[in-house]
Amino acid sequence: MTETERAVDDAERARDPRQPLRPRPLTSVSRRLVRDELGVLVVLGLLVAGIGIPYPDFLDTDNLLSTAHNSVYISLMACGMVFALAMREVDLSVGGTYAMVLVVGALLVRDGWAPWAAVPVMLLTGVACGVFNALVTTVLALPSFIVTLGTLMLFRGVGLALADGRQVTDLPLGDSFFTFAGGDPGGVPFALWVLLVVVVVLAVVLARTRFGARVRAIGSNPDAAAFSGIPVVRTRVQALALSGLTTACAAALALAFYGAGDPTLGQGYELQAIAACIIGGTPLAGGRGSVIGAVAGAMILSMVAAGLVFFEVPINWTSFATGGVILVAVAADSALRRTGRRRR
Repeated sequence: MTETERAVDDAERARDPRQPLRPRPLTSVSRRLVRDELGVLVVLGLLVAGIGIPYPDFLDTDNLLSTAHNSVYISLMACGMVFALAMREVDLSVGGTYAMVLVVGALLVRDGWAPWAAVPVMLLTGVACGVFNALVTTVLALPSFIVTLGTLMLFRGVGLALADGRQVTDLPLGDSFFTFAGGDPGGVPFALWVLLVVVVVLAVVLARTRFGARVRAIGSNPDAAAFSGIPVVRTRVQALALSGLTTACAAALALAFYGAGDPTLGQGYELQAIAACIIGGTPLAGGRGSVIGAVAGAMILSMVAAGLVFFEVPINWTSFATGGVILVAVAADSALRRTGRRRR
């Protein structure tokens, strides 16, 4: 059974509660994991070794944790972006959503809200942004690329207006939200613990739930999915809402870490999140996706940025080096997939 047939089959059963999803054999899941994530994980490992061998300090635990922490915000955005890309949608608004939600949270805390109480409001704001994108896309029958390109600037503009173009400061940094959520419980940044939970949950959601099956079925063949009765519009709303939710989660963690709301943060994050997804094996053509691969892709981007510092590469070459690594990673992953298809 092909991936497309499996996704449609799962989605068909998902429409009928009397036909529960059948668990796939462990060997099948293992083969899919190796096929989808091995390439990007190998590239990540080679990259770490390539920097760590000439510069052993790069392999220091604190440095690796710091580098991984720097990738958390892009990684969370990429986790949600996988669902949009897997069903042939794209959310370019995540950078603007991130900045706006960050400012909203900072303003609430500055105005007297308990920081922990502001977090649910931030998450709901992110979900609302995703739902808004989906509704505009559906009502106006426009590609999500165009809609979210507009809302990228719209949401960022709202954030700038709310913050009056300045950082939102004077927050109670002694609160447990900033000391714990912005700290390193157990010697590991709190944000990395959150990322681990999100990756596990969303990887299961994409691979093992009715929602994930619908996302993959719609991405494989939207017309066939709609003809078979799969709720395409509702699934689009859910996917883009999930993208907004993971982006808002990134904003909440950024507020805890930075201790301020900067409306200029997040510029270019949307392109990095998409690049992380593509590096990790989620094609723009839809039909499949990898949450684990997307996070590995974000880690690669972070490792490249950190490695350039050790190699003393001028900052003007940063974009060039990052783009080159993206091309190499995508080419390696594509070659691995072709080899796997020939063997099957």
